[in-house]
Amino acid sequence: MSGPDEMDSSVGLDRFATNLPGIFGVLKMRAEDFRVEEVGKIPAIDHKGRFTLVKVTLRDWETNRFIRRFTSALKINRNRIWFSGTKDKKAVTTQLMVVDAPVSRVEEVEIKDVDIDVIGRTHQKVAMGAHSANRFTIVVRGCVDENGIPLDGREAMSRALGIRKMMEESLGEGVFPNWVGPQRFGSLRPVTPVVGRFILNDDYESAVSTYLGMEGLFEDQETYDFRKMWRDTGDAEACLEIIPKHLGYERSMLESYVQSPDNHVKSFTTLPRNLQLMMIHSLQSMAFNHVLGSRLELGLPLAEPMVGDVVAPLSTEGKIDAGKSAIVDETNLARCIRNCMFRRLSVTGPLPGVTGNLAQGKPGEIESDVFTKLKFNDIDWNVHSIPRLTTNGTRRPYASVFEEFSIVDAPVLDEDSLDSRWSDGPRDGENWHPDGACLKFRFTLPPGTYATVLMREFMKSPSSQY
Repeated sequence: MSGPDEMDSSVGLDRFATNLPGIFGVLKMRAEDFRVEEVGKIPAIDHKGRFTLVKVTLRDWETNRFIRRFTSALKINRNRIWFSGTKDKKAVTTQLMVVDAPVSRVEEVEIKDVDIDVIGRTHQKVAMGAHSANRFTIVVRGCVDENGIPLDGREAMSRALGIRKMMEESLGEGVFPNWVGPQRFGSLRPVTPVVGRFILNDDYESAVSTYLGMEGLFEDQETYDFRKMWRDTGDAEACLEIIPKHLGYERSMLESYVQSPDNHVKSFTTLPRNLQLMMIHSLQSMAFNHVLGSRLELGLPLAEPMVGDVVAPLSTEGKIDAGKSAIVDETNLARCIRNCMFRRLSVTGPLPGVTGNLAQGKPGEIESDVFTKLKFNDIDWNVHSIPRLTTNGTRRPYASVFEEFSIVDAPVLDEDSLDSRWSDGPRDGENWHPDGACLKFRFTLPPGTYATVLMREFMKSPSSQY
């Protein structure tokens, strides 16, 4: 298995907005070190409403796995729960969900490390991405310099503030590169784009086999043994005997193989639908990251358009309307620059698909070069065996904004209250130290923007440390 740096490079996460040294350090040494709360309008309450509106706070639960557990407790299909965003596991997350079930049944559900507060009844569902922002509180622990020497709080703070100032000078106030974060690919096992490419090549046997068997970084022994057995034998029944309990998706795939040994499409579709789609989206995201990185490397702007760029209208919540995008030319360049300055427009990069605009001129050359490098030219982005996974091309802003930003010193905690990783110390390729300073960052981001992406600009750590 390649190391953290090689993994980051493969998905386009190997460049930064500034050339200043970071604070390194590590995130998520306990769930409470990474808090996120959705901000947005609450659906209208109506005591005659069909649905139950709840506020759910999860500790150490990945959203998809919670939904699976929640629907099982309610004895309903997972398609009868609507929510706006998918959150990380190692975190404390708060968000609204709409449930097609009676209040009385929802109130009876008890799940460890989950608080479910019933707000009331409603006729309205919650759409994916419907919230207006995410509010984050994130603690970085174990800050060090480039050589792994612990930083004190004063030096760590000075470095972080210096990076913020340089980003502001080069990109604009509160602006940072809008990378697609490592979660989209798998921070320790970037399996999704590999599987996505197999799906687009209509090779479901390789897609499922890769999902089951691809090795990750720093796997526990049980997981390593399971994945190795699958790679060596491909024996579904034997693998089911040793598969760790936490690999629920892999277990469902194997059980499907036991029932239908040659039905690879059926085995793949045991994954939740949004995870199936993520396989395709992650390949698109990899292309976007590589294009964004090429622009940075060439010294081209992210928030200010140039001739050939594709710009799109930007809402006050930071969402673009890609369907109304336009090419920048000499006749509209000054107007587009002004509208981007006032955040009415955004310069966008490609998320390739069946359709969608590509840039022209120099920006277009960069996109074309990246697609060639990634061997995307022979992909038509149609998923013939599962048409609902076919995705049109769209655009994503090269830059995003952060607001309500602050940094303060965070208390140093006893190692007994932190993850066992803390006492184990840095793993191969990582850079942090238990004696380093701890800083607490607070900020608000638009939906679809990754907090880890902003944090990596300050930390400059490999993805395994997020």
